[in-house]
Amino acid sequence: MPLRVKAAAAAPALLSLTLLTVPAAAQVRIGLAAPLTGPDAGFGGGMRAGVEQAVADINRAGGIVGQKIQLVVQDDAGDPKQAAEAARRLAAAGVRLVVGPLDSGATAAALPIFEEAGLLAVTPGATWASLTARGAGRLFRLAGNDAQQGAVAGAWLAETFQGRPVAILNDKTGFGRSLAEDAARVLRSRGGREALFEGINRGDKDFPALIGRMRAAGVEAVYFGGLAPEAAMLVRALREAGLQAPLVASDGILDKDFAQLAGPGAEGTLMTLAPDPPRLPETKGAKGARTPEDEMFAAPAYAAIEVIRQGIEGARSTDPAKVAAFLHAGRPLRTVVGEVAFDGKGDLTRSPYRLHVWHRTPDGRIDYAGNAVPR
Repeated sequence: MPLRVKAAAAAPALLSLTLLTVPAAAQVRIGLAAPLTGPDAGFGGGMRAGVEQAVADINRAGGIVGQKIQLVVQDDAGDPKQAAEAARRLAAAGVRLVVGPLDSGATAAALPIFEEAGLLAVTPGATWASLTARGAGRLFRLAGNDAQQGAVAGAWLAETFQGRPVAILNDKTGFGRSLAEDAARVLRSRGGREALFEGINRGDKDFPALIGRMRAAGVEAVYFGGLAPEAAMLVRALREAGLQAPLVASDGILDKDFAQLAGPGAEGTLMTLAPDPPRLPETKGAKGARTPEDEMFAAPAYAAIEVIRQGIEGARSTDPAKVAAFLHAGRPLRTVVGEVAFDGKGDLTRSPYRLHVWHRTPDGRIDYAGNAVPR
């Protein structure tokens, strides 16, 4: 699920220390930067649960290279301004290794502060490709990035519609346009070329001029970089105009209302999607079952601690520069979400994305669940 800048009510930053009854010199101090308040608080709560469980499990087993973990928690509310403040407080608290942030906008705001302070961060969710574009930095992500999504779609379009007209559209946001550009780049690299590359405005519901240009160009497939409301209206407009070109999109259309808004024409829509993370087992004495929002990032956050642990053990040091060098080498790491490895940019070496198709189910719904396109 792509997490980008979202409006959030101003909230006081939260600092909490998980203190351990061991000497400070025998501790590895790890930070958590997560949206514990604001619109993404459900996801942030899952992150905190996963990190706290991982820390407890590792400490129970003897710690990292004989040192126990001390956890420092900061609430960034998923908001860039608060994320920058949270990053400063983590650096001031002596943290050198961080899990998070989660939202792409929050990560972009925190990253310069992390870099200035020499911190290393492992994010379970930020998807903006630009975050790791420079390479050789100290940000590592356990999610795929938006460029990988666009590339998967572009490759499928090139193979399936070789030499046939394709339209590449976007919603003019940074997220949507970057997806469209990556889809077009891969399409071209494989011998194809888009008949149209255009943007629509957020909130648009009618597309007569655009539909006319697609009809004139004989478009046989449409890629759309953007979110569910505009994608649904685009599908509806295509079908009402008698155009049966399939729509290909990203996980930006992963919305329970997409099929309802799009109508029957939603059937056959494709989208790039990473697999759901595994469910993290509940611990004894847990305060109630985790919600679906919690589950989205509980296991990935647990895995982020496992990555940091293996990075420290592999580098034989808690120095972020040495840990980063070890992780950049692409060595396979075993985690609760499966085996992962990072490239020189800090991205996963294997894209997690696959295409899924929205199909009609026996009960009449249109759903994507279980409908992955064979590779």
